[in-house]
Order: sequence, then structure tokens, then C-alpha cells
Amino acid sequence: MPEDENLARKTILENGVRVITETMPGVRSIAIACLFDTGPYDETPAQYGLSHLVEHGMFLGTTGRNAMQIARMMDGAGGSIGAFTAKDYMCYYATVLDDYAPYALDLLGDLLLNSTYPEDGLEREKNAILREIAGRNDDPEQRANELLKSFAWTGHPLGRSIPGSAETAQRFTREDVIYFVHSNYLPDRLIVAAAGNVNHDDFVAQVRDAFWRMLGNSQPRSSAPPAYQSGIVMAVAPVSQAYFALGLRALPYTHPDRYGLHVLNSVLGGGISSRLYRRLRENRGLVYSISSEYLAYREDGMLIVEGSTAPEYLNTVLGLTLVELWQLVSGSEPSDDEELAKAKMHIRAQHLISGENSHTRMSRLATQELYFGHSISTDQVLAQIGATDNAVLQHLADETLADALRHVTIAVVGPQAPDHYNRDSLEKLLKDFE
Repeated sequence: MPEDENLARKTILENGVRVITETMPGVRSIAIACLFDTGPYDETPAQYGLSHLVEHGMFLGTTGRNAMQIARMMDGAGGSIGAFTAKDYMCYYATVLDDYAPYALDLLGDLLLNSTYPEDGLEREKNAILREIAGRNDDPEQRANELLKSFAWTGHPLGRSIPGSAETAQRFTREDVIYFVHSNYLPDRLIVAAAGNVNHDDFVAQVRDAFWRMLGNSQPRSSAPPAYQSGIVMAVAPVSQAYFALGLRALPYTHPDRYGLHVLNSVLGGGISSRLYRRLRENRGLVYSISSEYLAYREDGMLIVEGSTAPEYLNTVLGLTLVELWQLVSGSEPSDDEELAKAKMHIRAQHLISGENSHTRMSRLATQELYFGHSISTDQVLAQIGATDNAVLQHLADETLADALRHVTIAVVGPQAPDHYNRDSLEKLLKDFE
């Protein structure tokens, strides 16, 4: 019996809103997402961080409900509501018992169509965002990751921190928020996805009732993949360890070879049996933490290795990391059968386990529609992962990663005037490797 029958259904409403549902037998919850194909990608330089303020401002009250009434509605339904801003989309979501789906949709529709964005509330949210920015800067691991992306993708939305900067967060006005919403929250950019105990036809009718007043059409975007900048970027922080993020250009979200890159990432640094963890932490004791991740967006991607170590070990750790990358990519030490099997099993298990959650299934429906224009079943995903072998990984290395390894970016956040590393030593490390 197949592990996943593709139960996803899609309807496009008269105004262009896309509605996608997936029925999950045996559950009583329903998770709903209102995902907009907009966000930091649509910000001008003067709007840097505005999307995030819009997200915060959406819960300050509508023409018919104040902020406390909104909170009490969801608490009274025993559900949850929230939102987040990603690099290339924005999402408002709710999880409720199936009986309360119309209730949740009515509330989401009210928020997205009738929010008032009161000035006093926006001022409070600006202060909350300032604290969020300060918190990010206080986290050296997150700061190294942000530095890496901002340097590698200089001048592009992918390189910008989603909350913006302390300067931009304070200067936005209520009129800026309203203008952004009216310009970008348009029906042909809206995906309403639901997973759980949902009847598609009933849900479509409920979405139509909630969003029939949403009108307008978006203009075509002109965009191109960002330029990628290699090199070294450093920052000082009141820490005793050196926190690093090493990145190389990878594949965008929709690339057909992305499944192979997920497998390669798992072999490299995807768990405690991965090469980097075993060899640098367990065997040598050089790092406190080390892992890798594959970040994928609409127009570009990045393979990132990040971790922390004592300053005196940083040059050694980065050098060994580059060697591990090269051995895997060049084929001088390809993944063996056991490594490959473990990596694929890890991905398969995580995909299946997380897929038992209605919120996860809803999120997959929405993002797959955003990037591909259709849903991708679990069986299809697992078939691609299962088909990944060393020949696939070598093709990926030859076509993409071998060249990317000649253009590595390194970000370091560490103590003031470290005795054991500096910009010259790190630049020499990259030059010798290249």
C-alpha cells in the first residue's frame, strides 16, 4: 500500500485566490494557511523591513474587532493563530478543531481585509521589532549566519535580515504599512491551504465567503538570481568562542537536483553520525557544535556549515571543513553504502514523522503551490530521495558544487583581537584551498 495517496485538491476562485486542501484521515484538527506571494522580495531599499512590520501590525485590530477580541476568539475556540515573514513570502495561519474552520477563516479574512493598523499599536510593534533585532545581534551563532548571507548576497533581498535594521524599523509610518498591503496583498498572490479533517468543497465555499471582497491583480515581477560574493566577513562580540558560518552557492528551491543536495547535506553535517560531527567533534574534539544545512529559495540557494570552536582552533576547523567538502564533492572520498543509506533513511523518517502533523502538511501544500504551482505527494518526494545514489551525487558535484567550492564565503563572530586568527589568516586559508 502506498505511504501517501495524493489527496490534495485545488480550486482557483473567481478573483484568483488559490485554494488547496489535503484530507488527513483520523484527525479532528484543521490547519489553515493564508500565504501571500510577497514579502522582502517586493521591498524597495527604502522599505527594508516593512514586510515584518506589516505582519506584526495585522493583529492590532480590525474595523470590527479589537486586539483583545481577536485573542479571545482563538482562545475560546481552543486554537492557535500566528504569522511569520519568510524571505520570499508571508504567511498567516491558524489551527483549530474541524468544527471551527469557518470561524478561523472568518477571522483570518477579517485580519487580512479589515485591519486598521492603529498608530499607537504600530509604535509598540516597532519597539518589539527593535528588541527582536537586538536579540538577534546578541546571539553570535545567528549573527554569523546573518553576516554570511548579507555578505554573500550583498544588495539582494536574500541578503537582508527580515526585521530590517534599527534605523529602518523606526521610520515607517502607518501610511507605509497600508500602502504595502494594498500594493501586494492581492488575490492572485494569495494561497489558502488547509490540511486535516477538511472537506474540499465546503472549505472552498468558506474561503469564498471570507475573501470575495479581495480584488485586484498583481503586476509581473522582473527578477534575476542574485550575484554571489565570496570572501571573508568578520565581527567582534563579547564571547569567548569563535562562531563561524561557511557557505557556498547551491541550488534554488525548484531545481530538479535538489533532492540529491538534501542527501549530500545529510551525509556532510546532517546529524551526529555525519562526517563533520564525527570527525571534527567526536574524533578530534575541535568543536563544541558543527552542522550543515541546505537553504533553498526561489532564485538561489546556499549550502552552509556552521558551528563554534575555541579561537585557537578556528583556522584548523575551517581548513578541515573545506577538506571534508572537497573530498565529498570531488569524489576522492564518496559516501559509502552505509552513509548513503543512513542519510536517506534519516530524511525519509523525518519527512514521514513531520507529515503526521496537520500544520506541517498545510505548510507543504502552500509552499509547493507557491514554488511549483502544484502539490507534490509524499510518495513522489520519497521516490526521489530513494533514487539518489553516488552517481546522482557525483553529477550534482560536477555540475554545481565543484565550481561553488572555488567561491567560498566565511563569516566569523568572535572575541576582540583574537590571538589565533585574523582576516589575513582566513584569506590565506581560502586562497590556499582554491
